[in-house]
Amino acid sequence: MTFKELSNKINIKDVKELNHLNDEQREKKEKRDKELEAIIKGEDDRILLVIGPCSSDNEAAVLEYAHRLSKLQKEVEDKIFIVMRVYTAKPRTNGDGYKGLIHEPDADGHTDLINGIKMVRDLHYKVITETGLTTADEMLYPENLPLVDDLVSYYAVGARSVENQQHRFVASGIDAPTGMKNPTSGNLKVMFNGMYAAQQSQDFLFGNAEVETSGNPLAHAILRGGQDENGKNHPNYYTDNLLESIEIYEKMGLQNPFIVIDTNHDNSGKKYMEQIRIVRQTLVNRNWDEQIHKYVRGFMIESYLEDGRQDKPEVFGKSITDPCLGWDKTEELINEIYNS
Repeated sequence: MTFKELSNKINIKDVKELNHLNDEQREKKEKRDKELEAIIKGEDDRILLVIGPCSSDNEAAVLEYAHRLSKLQKEVEDKIFIVMRVYTAKPRTNGDGYKGLIHEPDADGHTDLINGIKMVRDLHYKVITETGLTTADEMLYPENLPLVDDLVSYYAVGARSVENQQHRFVASGIDAPTGMKNPTSGNLKVMFNGMYAAQQSQDFLFGNAEVETSGNPLAHAILRGGQDENGKNHPNYYTDNLLESIEIYEKMGLQNPFIVIDTNHDNSGKKYMEQIRIVRQTLVNRNWDEQIHKYVRGFMIESYLEDGRQDKPEVFGKSITDPCLGWDKTEELINEIYNS
């Protein structure tokens, strides 16, 4: 029942000084951030695509993927706006397993959080500056937000965190779109209550001080399916699920209604190839129903260089967490969305 300090106190300013955007790079990022905000607000009708590896486990592979994705973004930019998943901290159901780049910068089972923090910044920085893309990350540890808040353009609050008050309140102070997932149970009300809390001004303790937030009008829904007490998957991308979510949105009067479909996790049962079918089905639903077309305007897709997953980082560009679509299938799917 004790905490043992393993390092000196982290100086956030010093960490940020290691790599920061110059004026030109910052202007390019801010331009893309304004475009993303316009999409969430419904002022830009492009499809939002938050796509990339389940976990950013290997810098070289992630950057190779980023360069390919950047080239594809240029080809589809009139209809699709891409934000790359650079997920650096992974929630674990029972606390075991690979916890992300921040914990294991070498993905070898050895924990080194200080170097991990530096590598997290470095990877976001390199994706932005080398490719021109902007990045998304999961806000697993709210206290780490100041370490990357000048780099990350899109945040996700995960299924295991969305009911947590600290995550909700910190999300209310983020000046960027923040997608809030339904919990693992699939309970939509929990997600919507989290979004409501995130859109309001909140007072709480953060960074060893009392703070007041502005509220985040860009907090929105991510539907990722759920699982019952028997471990059975219950997808929530079907027409009736979408209409139910839209009804709750309208009853609660939340700002900037926007729904992202997470095509993996409990929507796919982690059968990564199902992501293709789920995207296709959602596109059909958007064409079929005017309300769905208005509200459902984004996808979250897990994709990497190689299909599937592996237990150890042996194959370059293959996930060591959830299985992902490989690059060839990813490229085909993005072009299919573009031509739909």
